[in-house]
Amino acid sequence: MNAHANPKQRGAADAPFYLPGADEIEVFQAAAANDLPVLLKGPTGCGKTRFVAHMAARLGRPLYTVACHDDLSAADLIGRYLLKGGETVWTDGPLTRAVREGAICYLDEVVEARKDVTVVLHPLTDDRRILPIDRTGEELEAAPGFMLVASYNPGYQNILKTLKPSTRQRFLALEFDFPEPAREIEIVTRESGLDRDRVTALVRLAGKIRGLKGQDLEEGVSTRLVVYAAALIQQGMGVDRAIEAAMIEPLSDDAETKRGLRDLSAAIFG
Repeated sequence: MNAHANPKQRGAADAPFYLPGADEIEVFQAAAANDLPVLLKGPTGCGKTRFVAHMAARLGRPLYTVACHDDLSAADLIGRYLLKGGETVWTDGPLTRAVREGAICYLDEVVEARKDVTVVLHPLTDDRRILPIDRTGEELEAAPGFMLVASYNPGYQNILKTLKPSTRQRFLALEFDFPEPAREIEIVTRESGLDRDRVTALVRLAGKIRGLKGQDLEEGVSTRLVVYAAALIQQGMGVDRAIEAAMIEPLSDDAETKRGLRDLSAAIFG
């Protein structure tokens, strides 16, 4: 399991930078005030994880982030008995810790987890707000402040990996997408320190590459990768090499597709 805990409480002043695209901050705050779970939908690298980190700091709540994958089970989230010093000791998983502490638990790409995970989430996403722990016989009531947030990328859904309607309809939902150009320029400039003119060209290239999604590419280039390219250039790397490393090689292994991406880059940067 890949779980990251950040139990230190912070405030809005030191929240990770996030530039809103619409009213997502207000909706999330309203959900938090009413103990409602939230589902974030959108492509990889469009800002979902950064948004959750920003909101956790803004609300002053600890955050437990779990990167879901094929082998992630309910036991990974809830906890298990482990051998410590010759004794068998129960150890809480990240979901259980969040429930006990009144923290935010963020399940990133929740559809990647095993099916038994969604069953565990159901009693936490209705008015019961409980977490049954079969191994210990406990039935935990969520502490004040507990909030369940999950995300997934609808573009990668298939018949084997979808959220059932019975699960989806337990969440409020917010749709995310790549930022519109002016907002993306501001984000990349702020995150990388690169000058606005060169960032503008990178964002223009990103837009052209995203236009190929569904044709030569499964997914468009993420804002995260644009930031990576800008950071490399800011550190003195040549533009062509930075784009190759951050915006071409991560997207495809196909030689012809990569040639096409290089041609796009050359058309914009010369």
